[in-house]
Amino acid sequence: MSPVAAPAPRRALVLALWLLLVLLAVVQIVRTPFTADLAVFLPAAPDARQRLLIEQIHSGVPSRTLLLAIEGGDAAARAQASRSLAAALRDSGRFDQVANGEHEGFAGFGQWLFEHRYQLSPAVTPQHFDAVGLRAAIAESTSLLGTPAGEAIKPLLERDPSGETLRIGEALIPARTPRSEDGVWVGRQAPRALLAATVSAPGADIDRQAQAIALVRTAFAPLAAQGLQLRISGAPFFSVDSRARIEHEVQRLALAGALMMCTLLLLAFGSPKALAVAALPVASGVLGGIVAVSLGFGSVHGMTLGFGSTLIGESVDYAIYYLVQSRGGGGGGAQAPGWRAWVRTSWPTVRLGLLTSVCGFAALLWSDFPGLAQLGVFSLAGLATAALTTRYLLPALLPEGARGSALSRRLGQAAQWAIARLPRLRAPVLLLALLAAGLLVQRGELWRADLASLSPVPHAAMQLDAQLRADLGAGEGGTLVMVQGADVEQTLQRAEAASARLETLIEHGAIAGFDSATRLLPSLRTQRQRQAALPPPAALRAALHEATQGGPLSAARLAPFLDEVERARQMPALTWASLRGSAVAPTLDALLLRRADGSAAALLPVYALDDGSVDVGVVEGVLRGLDGTQVLDVGAELGRLYGGYLGAAQAQALLGALGVVLLMAVSLRSWRRLLAVCQPLLLAVLLAMGALAALGVQLGILHLVGLLLVVAIGSNYALFFDMLCERGDRGEETLASLLLANLTTVGSFALLAASSIPVLSAIGSVVAPGALLGLLLAAIFVRSQPVAENPSP
Repeated sequence: MSPVAAPAPRRALVLALWLLLVLLAVVQIVRTPFTADLAVFLPAAPDARQRLLIEQIHSGVPSRTLLLAIEGGDAAARAQASRSLAAALRDSGRFDQVANGEHEGFAGFGQWLFEHRYQLSPAVTPQHFDAVGLRAAIAESTSLLGTPAGEAIKPLLERDPSGETLRIGEALIPARTPRSEDGVWVGRQAPRALLAATVSAPGADIDRQAQAIALVRTAFAPLAAQGLQLRISGAPFFSVDSRARIEHEVQRLALAGALMMCTLLLLAFGSPKALAVAALPVASGVLGGIVAVSLGFGSVHGMTLGFGSTLIGESVDYAIYYLVQSRGGGGGGAQAPGWRAWVRTSWPTVRLGLLTSVCGFAALLWSDFPGLAQLGVFSLAGLATAALTTRYLLPALLPEGARGSALSRRLGQAAQWAIARLPRLRAPVLLLALLAAGLLVQRGELWRADLASLSPVPHAAMQLDAQLRADLGAGEGGTLVMVQGADVEQTLQRAEAASARLETLIEHGAIAGFDSATRLLPSLRTQRQRQAALPPPAALRAALHEATQGGPLSAARLAPFLDEVERARQMPALTWASLRGSAVAPTLDALLLRRADGSAAALLPVYALDDGSVDVGVVEGVLRGLDGTQVLDVGAELGRLYGGYLGAAQAQALLGALGVVLLMAVSLRSWRRLLAVCQPLLLAVLLAMGALAALGVQLGILHLVGLLLVVAIGSNYALFFDMLCERGDRGEETLASLLLANLTTVGSFALLAASSIPVLSAIGSVVAPGALLGLLLAAIFVRSQPVAENPSP
């Protein structure tokens, strides 16, 4: 056995333990769901407004509605295809509602409205059913018989001469309706047939959303043979497509990064075995990060998984440090080579670099936003796992490190040549730093509070979505009146009060309209008032006889009307529970949320006029003073949420940076050494931000995470230069390891910068130049003499 080799029993134990942990990690990962739900970037402890947004994102109707467009062929072919596809989707049982403009699709809904018209109609008052009120109502109904609405009224006239069904139907007509041809919805901007399909599964259940989309494609497949094309949009499609895009991009980047690093490391080490060993800390780090997030959060977000690929850049550094430095005792010179010397001389520096990284990312753990906390957990667990794998597993596999190649020697020589000359650039670098600081001050609004910047949805897909929404008159729910109560009844009563005031805005032309759950489910108080307003049979018969005198309809012909009113008098009240499974349940669930604690929230979407805007101040003014009522500007609220998210992340990053400084101050025990280590880190961050500002890039949360990585990676370089200075040794092996590690890091993050996924591109565009600057600045500002009064620990 080599004098530097680890004892065989110890090697076997380390290998067995590592294999067991890998097996357990794989088992856990197989059981872990992966999501692309941006709701994880909303607060975990929301206020009332935020809670509503989160509920809508997780399970609201907008998060479950697919927008479908059939293009190609002629109008008749598209219309027939719309009917066929709608029928197939309704029969599948996977959709709460499928709307395409067909009246047949609302047959059950219309029948339900007719049966409960006296509970739903706001016109039901005692005066409405006296002789004068009935005469006016019957006259109005008969006057419509010669109009287009007459075909709908005529079959109902004898049972509903007062016109309650028509009145309710008119109230339910949306402020904007899709254009209709051949009995189906069609586009206004392009020749296409339109459908809206609400998936039964919650919006957060991406697997079931994917199954529903696959069913849509399968149902449309026979129609595609006719030369028709199907285009899909909507929140469920974006969630499924985003997850697939992220997974594909992560796999592509991981493969490209692995090939690039394998090439570099193979050229540097000249050994496939060393190459394989170098990959172990990387793989172990990614597995450890995924497992930690899975155990802590129950699922792993696609953005977190994508962030895992960034660990390749730093994790492989640990392996390079060991494989290169252990063949020369951690720094060259007369020390005995091997893993023991590396553990004694270089491991303390690697460990301190790891602790600074952990300290920086630990601040994210206390974030109110689960997505940010996931990134923190992944970083801590991944980096710690990679470092421990390097410390304990690699010595068992290659106790004497990896032999060098010509490339490795040239890297060491080039680094020694550069380190002798780079300090001359201190003055120009400081001048650039001043210019960068001035540019950042001049830019002012450098950070962008935009949640959409996290989305991987392509611009073309967003344009299609906007076109389909405009065609359907759906909008994006820009303004919502939110009414909350301790239970469903209190919420409905408050929603009725809000609705009454919103009606005045329609009358004054301030808004186009609004929706309310109370049109389908009035409060019990209102239902009782309406039932009490219905006269008993004798009184109604007398009033009807008087009202029909001299009119076109005789009282005898309207005898069914008497029976209908009496039946309505005896009807049980409508409740949220009684409407489960009914034809109106999907529509009601879009407007009334019943929570597990018994409380409820009613949503009243407010529709803008033709100019497309709602004056939120006017709406707030008319609703002022109503209990439990708030006006929500969805776009502004999302901006405020992300602004708070970004601000919290910045504060946490500053706390992490302060923790890094304190940790190094305690470890280095010298303000001179501390300044020498922190100076290149600060300048690297400043110059990287300045470069992005010069390019006109607005920074977001992912750029901030990238800056944390710059500090994490750069701290390793600065600490190694500090170690070399304290030892008075400019060892070729250590410098070669730093340069090789930097090449792999910059290369892997440059690949991320070229990614089509904004999440990954933002991180790569910061870390690739930042890591390069970190190494160069550590060399430029390296101390020429050790601190004599404070020897290296």
